[in-house]
Amino acid sequence: MSDPLAAVREAMAAAAAGWLTSLAPGQLAKARFGFPADDERTRWYYTPTERGGLPLAEMGPVSQRLAHRLMASGLSEGGYATAATVMGLENVLDAREGWRRGYDGRTVPHRGRDPQLYFVSVFGDPGAGAWGWRVGGHHVALNYTLAADGGVSASPLFLGANPALTRLVGPGVLRPLAAEEDLARELLDTLAPDQRKAATLADEAPGDILQRNLPVIRPGPPEGLAGSGMLPQQRDLLAGLLRQYLGRLPGPLADLQAGRVLGERLEAVHFGWAGSPEPGRPHYYRLQGPRLHIEYDNVQNGANHVHSVWRDPEGDFGQSAG
Repeated sequence: MSDPLAAVREAMAAAAAGWLTSLAPGQLAKARFGFPADDERTRWYYTPTERGGLPLAEMGPVSQRLAHRLMASGLSEGGYATAATVMGLENVLDAREGWRRGYDGRTVPHRGRDPQLYFVSVFGDPGAGAWGWRVGGHHVALNYTLAADGGVSASPLFLGANPALTRLVGPGVLRPLAAEEDLARELLDTLAPDQRKAATLADEAPGDILQRNLPVIRPGPPEGLAGSGMLPQQRDLLAGLLRQYLGRLPGPLADLQAGRVLGERLEAVHFGWAGSPEPGRPHYYRLQGPRLHIEYDNVQNGANHVHSVWRDPEGDFGQSAG
């Protein structure tokens, strides 16, 4: 029987090994950890915070390219384009804030909003037994664990955007996470009054995703409107919203995750909304089901600052990879 994840594992291992080979000894000391190194490997942030690993800012151009190759190996083409756009938004945010923000915990000369302050780490030996890698910085957190039995864990996977909407010259706008909002609103707008009542978690949106950057989550029973309480067309919209998050992953890995939450399993997925239903106002939603916890929040900076995360409560950081 063919292994659908073989190509994904091989691409990650080749990219990780190539990047490590490009580094000088002092850089390797920052970039490489043993495996599992759980205290370090499960520590993740989506804020601009000093962390373990080697930042792009401390690499030469060849190593930077290879680091981006590693990042792309864990994402679909669209997922990588989104992550790269989010990183580039640091320049826009720096300008909006008057070029003065610092980076928490960083003592060497730096820019607080910097597309090169994304930290790359490898845990263990790529392709040899269990190993892992991560890329993290402001509004990007990618965490991968590759088990010895061939399983691949790709969560937590966080993408944010500040600003969520940037006006371009003329009528155009840049919205890296547009579909994450628009698909959820489309589903919300189809709900009948009794369905919307069941889906409503609170009248006011929380100030951030509720699970923040906890290494392990136990979110409790699902809340909101279950897929079993939706019409077929509404379940199709729910499935499309789920695919938006899973579509960040390489195809075979996205298909594996989709098999866990779509089809008949979709009836157990709950959709919950908090805050205003009006575009441009603070809002939040959550998708919960077996092996599934998605949160989206757009409240800060006048509802122009998105946080979104996909997690597998049983499989984050390879707790149950495969």
